[in-house]
Amino acid sequence: MSSVLLPPDESGRILDLARRDRAAAAEAVAKLPVDSQVALVCGAPPAQRGALLGLLPLPEEVVPRLPEAELCFTVKAVGLADAAWILEHATPEQVVASVDLDAWGEDAPDVARLGEWLEALARTEPAALVRALCALDSELLVLLLKSRIAVWQRPSGDDSWEPPAGAQTLEGQFYYAALSEEDDLAPITTALRCLFEAEYWIYFRTMQGVVWELESDSQEWAYRWRRGRLEDLGFPSREEAMCLYHFLTPEDRAKLPDDERPLDVAAWHLPIWMPDLPEPATGTSRTFRAFARLSVEERRACFYAFVALVNKLAVADRMPLSDSETTPRAIEKASRFIDAGLEHVAEANGLDDVDVVRRTTLERLFRIGANLDPAGARG
Repeated sequence: MSSVLLPPDESGRILDLARRDRAAAAEAVAKLPVDSQVALVCGAPPAQRGALLGLLPLPEEVVPRLPEAELCFTVKAVGLADAAWILEHATPEQVVASVDLDAWGEDAPDVARLGEWLEALARTEPAALVRALCALDSELLVLLLKSRIAVWQRPSGDDSWEPPAGAQTLEGQFYYAALSEEDDLAPITTALRCLFEAEYWIYFRTMQGVVWELESDSQEWAYRWRRGRLEDLGFPSREEAMCLYHFLTPEDRAKLPDDERPLDVAAWHLPIWMPDLPEPATGTSRTFRAFARLSVEERRACFYAFVALVNKLAVADRMPLSDSETTPRAIEKASRFIDAGLEHVAEANGLDDVDVVRRTTLERLFRIGANLDPAGARG
């Protein structure tokens, strides 16, 4: 939970100044501490972030500090085809998280989208490209290459072996050719050449994988690695997320469990920029009003519990995790149904809202609200 806050619409003010006097805008940005520059970029709508990053004196100091999902939102808004200058400065962790969020279907990688990310990375300088390739799961690279190229390995000791017509090689051992005649292999060749020159054993293992590994095995392991990383970022499996909609009997909806510790929540790494909980667009939230009456430590615990619930809701509702509009939509829905659950429990037990928040988890309050209006919750 960041303490860096800027005046409202500071990014808009800077961009307005840039339209009149770009040098003055760049000077104003340069005077901000790096943390405030990060807040300036993340506080702007994704469509405006490219312009703001272009005003930074040292983007290489700011880009690595963007939360992982915010880097993904920014690159998508700029357009992968034009984002190499941003990806140049991204950390391996940011690249991997962006691919995890944007280049997958529900259970399998979207190799076409993955190819677009590879093409964008191939436009960065070689060291940045190698860092990214080494960070990505080898199984994911194998799946991408299997979808684009056929690979042959020269048999050891067979001097009579001839590579297939049209195949190319970087080192005389592995030969490859496009599966589709219309496919431009330039980005793949760039990636393979950089790996071969900088990380030979990763190159060798990857090419061996394309030749020998089963696609089903590679997909299963890639899915497992991604699943673990998403859980680290606060996105549970869909099976776990769907517990938000489990049925509660009318009697259970009013109960206050004796064994819950709703405010026993530790801080964790957020993949999105959220220095404070925004108010839902429909008006003041009953839940947020209750949060405001808590102690500082209690509010911090509620902040992280609420963000965890928002992430779980995004997964349960199959919202696209790489879409910058997903978090606001999930916040709106989470707040609406927590409010309903909070009102129901408070009235049923004759309690103040703050007392309920201190005794019941936000997840349970959401479930109660969803059970009160199941059609609206699943609509």
